Amino acid sequence: MQTQQSILVTGGAGFIGSNCVDYFLSKDTQRYYVNLDAFTYAGSEQNIAFAKKNYRYTLVKGNILDRNLLDALFEKFRFQGVIHFAAETHVDNSINGPGEFARTNVLGTQTLLDAARNYWMTGPFQKKDEFSNARFLNVSTDEVYGSLAINVPSFTEKSPFAPNNPYSASKAGADLLVRSYNKTYGFNAVTVHCSNNFGARQHSEKFIPSIIHRALAGENILIYGNGQNIRDWIYVEDHCRAIDIAFRKGETGESYNIAGKNERTNLELAMAVLQILDKLKPRMDGKTYREQILFVADRPGHDFRYSMDIAKINSELGWQPQTDFHNALLATVTALLLGA
Repeated sequence: MQTQQSILVTGGAGFIGSNCVDYFLSKDTQRYYVNLDAFTYAGSEQNIAFAKKNYRYTLVKGNILDRNLLDALFEKFRFQGVIHFAAETHVDNSINGPGEFARTNVLGTQTLLDAARNYWMTGPFQKKDEFSNARFLNVSTDEVYGSLAINVPSFTEKSPFAPNNPYSASKAGADLLVRSYNKTYGFNAVTVHCSNNFGARQHSEKFIPSIIHRALAGENILIYGNGQNIRDWIYVEDHCRAIDIAFRKGETGESYNIAGKNERTNLELAMAVLQILDKLKPRMDGKTYREQILFVADRPGHDFRYSMDIAKINSELGWQPQTDFHNALLATVTALLLGA
């Protein structure tokens, strides 16, 4: 194995991570990818079954909090880069158990940063020659910026952090650690903030898969509040392309916002998904799945709207979303139906 070309991917058995591993292996014919995943409930070996026979892929089961394991992996594979997906991500779970989010998202990121810094550098602003271009790509979320009202300009990379739930607070903490390592040590790091993703392999707890599973099971489709909260949706493959270009071409110490520019209320998106379901797998009684929608009490700290300006990544790195939203949504519902 040409270990000098190895990249460590953390959390590559999850939804976004597995899609990006798939993308990397198909688009990059030079590098080797080592996937470190703890296989908590959100990670699945089925998600990465496609990579098992690829000689440029290695799976390691383990936790980013395990410093001894990280040190051993850096020593064995001599990573030239880290793409860091591993995180607890579900807002409702963070409300019920914030401690795990702080441990994984903040302490786990710090442990990973230290392992990379100590292997790539001899001291502050002193890089080892072999790892002079080694880079850490931190995958974050738009939720760190907080909430927006309607008709308020989108968040930019200069917007202050204002997280409103334990999940987004833990991601903001991780982002600030990444920034501090760049400023304090000269550590080569880039952060990307992305809007809501959708696509194949997404866990059933997430919004679109949960709608499909509840609809097919004949259960109530739960919508928080009045369903008017707004999210910007991006197809996961567009996100993977943005991560790839930010990893290769992004300016060290910078952050880049990634968004699909598809703002929809939760109710609008639910209705669009159910309309597709009505055509692909109609109810036996001839009724529409929309009749299963049930509005429930809003969750604590529920942000009203997320929206990000993508002018920076577009002008500096040449990225913009390419996938048609409606075609991608149809493909997503079809894929999730096959896996239901």
